[in-house]
Amino acid sequence: MTGEADPFESLQEQVREAGAAIDLGEDVLERLSNPERVLELNLSVEMDDGSIELFEAYRSQFNGDRGPYKGGIRYHPGVNRAEVKALSGWMVYKCAAVNVPYGGGKGGIRVDPAEYSEAELERLTRAYAEELRPLVGEDRDIPAPDVNTGQREMNWFKDTYETLEGTTEPGVVTGKGIESGGSQGRVEATGRSVMLVVREAFDHFGWDVTDATVAVQGFGNAGSIAARLLDDLGADIVAASDSSGAIYDGDGLDVEAAKEYKAETGSLSGFDGATEEWTNEELLTADVDVLVPAALENAIDAELAEAVSADLIAEAANGPLTPDADDVLAERDVYVIPDILANAGGVTVSYFEWVQNRQRFPWTEQRVNDELERYITDAFDSMVDAYERLDVPTLRVAMYTVALERVVRAAEEGGIWP
Repeated sequence: MTGEADPFESLQEQVREAGAAIDLGEDVLERLSNPERVLELNLSVEMDDGSIELFEAYRSQFNGDRGPYKGGIRYHPGVNRAEVKALSGWMVYKCAAVNVPYGGGKGGIRVDPAEYSEAELERLTRAYAEELRPLVGEDRDIPAPDVNTGQREMNWFKDTYETLEGTTEPGVVTGKGIESGGSQGRVEATGRSVMLVVREAFDHFGWDVTDATVAVQGFGNAGSIAARLLDDLGADIVAASDSSGAIYDGDGLDVEAAKEYKAETGSLSGFDGATEEWTNEELLTADVDVLVPAALENAIDAELAEAVSADLIAEAANGPLTPDADDVLAERDVYVIPDILANAGGVTVSYFEWVQNRQRFPWTEQRVNDELERYITDAFDSMVDAYERLDVPTLRVAMYTVALERVVRAAEEGGIWP
């Protein structure tokens, strides 16, 4: 992994390749490849010792042709303008891919949350929410959790917005705790969509999922849940990794025990249910049927792609493959289910949460999961149809053509003015 590919340039290349497949004009492609606006912030936050620390933060609103901007907020030391722009663009096409009536946005704060107390993180979150207050709202821009954020941060964000606005508006953010207006099934949603697309792919290709071996890179929320649900399907999760390294057992790992061990110790390293400890690169190139990259962007570059042994890759992370890696894998007949479909469970159930908030009518977990399955399987079928009908080189290009056509139609119907 080089980590050198600019994620925003990767997004633009993906959009342009798909746009060329459906003959979109250069003017349209230019508009669909750049954000409408990007807010840059410097947040001043008081630390526990009374000192003031400055934090770099962003919110990108990429395209709102199909509805309010929608996208998560990540807390990570690698957050930067290019990354946030790219992530907001991917959200546009992710929402369009699964036919959820949203545009795309994304936010982030350059911070390592492990270095700060809970009180400091709360003040940071509330400072960020205060600055975003004029831009967000259930009909404007709806944030959600992302890397290193979750229900806690969304609850703080919602409370700050509602307090300052003097209102009750649970739909201003999604990914909240249940008692704060969150949805059943939201925590598992991203991992569940990964499982669903793998299941659909195996069915489409006529493969037996109960014979499948799986490696999961990244054992956070999405990766660990995808691993458990794939294990429930009958697949063997033989390798998993986190920032500390990778673990392997050819007979299959006990996913629940590994998750509990990580919760107790903070890492997978030293898990006694594994027979070997690997490097991250060894996991990514392991001889398995399915590879699930569930960490950060640019996990696999062209050089590493030459050594990938999996037959199928399901992108649980956003942008885990560089465009050059995509080209290499296509030449090697490795199928890649793109992030804008594979990890779209999160935004799909966020949409369900938003609907429930607006109606003030909560759904059961079974209804959430049933609706999610319908949205994901319909999107998978649309992708396969486009792949076969347009004769494009990859499933990614096929899914982007579906998404682009939906965004373009919405823009044409609304018109551009003045």
